[in-house]
This record gives sequence, structure tokens and C-alpha cells, in this order.
Amino acid sequence: MSLSEHWERHAADWTRWAREPGHDSYWRFHRERFFELLPPPGRLTLDVGCGEGRVARDLKGVGHNVRAFDASPALVEAARAAEPSLDAIVADAAALPVEDGASDLVVSFMVLMNVDNLDGVVHEAARVLEPGGRFCMAITHPISTAGEFESREPESPFVIRESYFEPHRKVVPAERGELTMTFFDLHRPLQDYADALERAGLVIERIREIGDDEEPPQRESQLRWRRLPLFLHVRAAKS
Repeated sequence: MSLSEHWERHAADWTRWAREPGHDSYWRFHRERFFELLPPPGRLTLDVGCGEGRVARDLKGVGHNVRAFDASPALVEAARAAEPSLDAIVADAAALPVEDGASDLVVSFMVLMNVDNLDGVVHEAARVLEPGGRFCMAITHPISTAGEFESREPESPFVIRESYFEPHRKVVPAERGELTMTFFDLHRPLQDYADALERAGLVIERIREIGDDEEPPQRESQLRWRRLPLFLHVRAAKS
């Protein structure tokens, strides 16, 4: 199964998971911090890998002119249903129906670890950006996808059993409350992302490593994630 097929199959589960207030990592770790990386609204913001549309809706809410894309028809339909005015389109992230240099900002939120063609997607983001435009991305931190904690205890060892440098797929079933979701990520080392940006002519301006610094912690098991980053936020510019 390709990664895009996985997300189409789990579209309904993901929509329920993503829309439960305070449920997903978006609410606790991303929304405020990621949006701080973004430049002010300009002429056109592209949300590549929009999923059920929550990032696109929030971008519109702060004044961005948004066009959103996802390879999953079911997720695009969910995005349109939640916000009928959203310009959401079914499209391959490596073949966007957008003219060269049409956008001043491309956002790819928690997507690049879920694509098979990393170079193609990053190159396409660079193609549709104007010179000086920004590409802002969030991913699961590569150290997080490389291994796992042995237990939920605060001092639990973090173990990497496979090579950090070799890409490999990682299936992560999740259950919280009455909701379930199966995440299916492709681990890549950090250098693979940096090399893809460089080959596309994108220059990294800022990197943020996101750990769990919530005070007070809701659960003792959160404390182990103060020792390692969970997510990575990057802003790059088209040279």
C-alpha cells in the first residue's frame, strides 16, 4: 500500500481524530508555534497535503488567500464540507495544477514524512514559489521516527534498533478515548530533508525542534518527551 492509499483508507478515522478539540498534537504542539514561522499573508498561500482542512481553515482565519491540495479525494471532500468557501483540490503534491511562481508561501504541515516522492514534492513547492517566497514545513522529528521508548516512564531508555540513516516505514496504531487512528510514516534521516530542500533551491532560514514542555504536564508519561524532540518546524526561502 502506498502512503497516499493509506490516508485515503483512513480518511474518516483521521477526520474524527483531527477535529476532536484538544485531541491531536496540533492543538498542543503546533498551531501557535508553527504559525509564528509563517510570513504575513500575501497574494497566494498553498496548503500542500491539506488533509481534512484544519490548517487551511486557520490560515484563512488569519487573512491568507488559500488554495489547498491533497491526494485523497475523501479528505478533500471533508475539507470542502467543513469550509465550503475553501478552494480545495484533489492533486498529487508532486504535480500541482499551479503556474510557476504563482505563490509567495507554500505550507506543508505534517506531510513530508507521508510522501513516497520527497524530492518531487519539494521541487514542486519550489517551482510554484516566486523568488524570495517561503516554504514552511512541519514533520515528525526524524529522531522520533527512528526509535521508541521502552516504556512510558519518565526515565525510560530511548532505543534505536534499526539504522537511523536508512529509510524505513513505521506503522503506529493510536487509541485515545473512543477514537482510533493508524499512522503510517516513512522514516528518513534529517539529511534527506535538508538535501531535498537544497536540490530544489530552497535555503533554510529557521529550524525549531518541538518537545513536550507543557506546564503542568497532564500525564507523567509526557515527561520522557522533554528529553527528545517530537516534531520539527522549518522555514526555507526560494533563492
